[in-house]
Amino acid sequence: MALSPHVPELGALELLLAVARLGSVGRAAAEVGVSQPTASARIKGMERQIGVPLLERSPRGSRPTEAGRLVVEWARQVVEAAQALDAGIDALRERRDAKLRVVASLTVAEYLMPGWLLALAEASPGTAVTLRTANSAEVAGHVLAGDADLGFVEGPTTPPGLAGAVVAADRLVVVVAPGHRWARRRAPLTGTELASTPLVLREPGSGTREVLEMALTPYGGAVPPRMELASSTALKAAAMTGAGPVCLSELAVVEELATRRLVEVPLAEELDLRRPLRAVWPAGQRPGGPARELLGLTRRSSGRPPRRKG
Repeated sequence: MALSPHVPELGALELLLAVARLGSVGRAAAEVGVSQPTASARIKGMERQIGVPLLERSPRGSRPTEAGRLVVEWARQVVEAAQALDAGIDALRERRDAKLRVVASLTVAEYLMPGWLLALAEASPGTAVTLRTANSAEVAGHVLAGDADLGFVEGPTTPPGLAGAVVAADRLVVVVAPGHRWARRRAPLTGTELASTPLVLREPGSGTREVLEMALTPYGGAVPPRMELASSTALKAAAMTGAGPVCLSELAVVEELATRRLVEVPLAEELDLRRPLRAVWPAGQRPGGPARELLGLTRRSSGRPPRRKG
């Protein structure tokens, strides 16, 4: 049932309660953040709306009339109920905002996300995070479909339909087993040589594969790979067993290069295999709640790959 037109709005009721408690329209106006003329006009408008005088005014201040005291008591119940509703809504929003769904490319998920999520847990210990991994093309699809609040991708550009921000820098390297003939190579590997060599690569749709193929386009494009694998761990294992040269993130091979289980092949300066790592979200929207907080944490980090030892 619709309310009668004689029922004042909540703000007017809050003002009336403040006048009854403080004994002054001026002091009540200051408490609710309006000017005294505005407060006086609001009280008079409420009296016309209800149809009875609510305040007795004198040089000593203002106090409720007999009818006003009744309205004040009813108003107190209405305002208290509204405050309870407001608190309940805040609790629901906090419960919703305390959940964060993240989907990240494998490189970001394995080598950067653990540190970022640890920092988030320290800053907001009540946030429950769900992390999924996928290649960059799949990450974009999940974010566009609304299956994730924030995504992280590898690649030279922001996927269509998404907005993004660069949160870290990375570089692709070519690595081989110590027994491979390239392990003793001194001359940098040229773009033509790399493009004509069957490599062990990530699957199509991965950011790593996209960056490499773009870099080799001026050299006629990459020949078909020797093998396609779906994770950095699998790529490293293939390289260490001698399956062939592997191209993957520098972040993924810090330990293996330091212990000489893998050897980095020098590349000619013409080959630019640097790439940005991006946070992405639907275009036209801005991350909120824990997604915004995580994004801020990533931006405050250095975004630089760890240095190799030795």
